[in-house]
This record gives sequence, C-alpha cells and structure tokens, in this order.
Amino acid sequence: MRAIVSLMLLLALASCNTTMPPPEPMRGSLTYGGRVVYYGAAPGHVVDHEFPDKFGYRVFEKYVVQPDGTLKLISRRTGSDYWKIRHW
Repeated sequence: MRAIVSLMLLLALASCNTTMPPPEPMRGSLTYGGRVVYYGAAPGHVVDHEFPDKFGYRVFEKYVVQPDGTLKLISRRTGSDYWKIRHW
C-alpha cells in the first residue's frame, strides 16, 4: 500500500509544471510599454538594471541581449532600499 501511495505521489509531482513565465516589464523597466531597446553587446550578454518602484523599493532586473541586439527581461527581484549604501 505504501508503495502505491508513493508511486501516485511521484506521478503527481512529475506532472507539475515548474517553469514560470518570464516577468512582464513594469514602469521603470528598460522595455516597459513595448519599448524596443538595442544594446551594443554580443548576444547572450547579461545587462543589469535597477530603479525604484512606486513604493520606494529597489527593483533589480536582468536582461539578456538577443541575437538581433534587443534586450529580453529574464529576471526581477525587489528589495528594500535602506541597506544599499551608495558611495558617490
């Protein structure tokens, strides 16, 4: 009986889709509003971008340069801004 339950659980977990859709651009993103941005780097190059959101949190985004030179948003994370110290 335990083997059957384990097998059923394993099959249920195997059928789960763990891939998430890529994040959508938000106000402040380089590609927000359908804007096409060309970057003069080799395809596959990763570009970091950070900006404050409307609540004052710091948004960290990563883009990858596509073969045609455009940027594709691949990840985003948000953190509070108080821990980040800027040295000018």
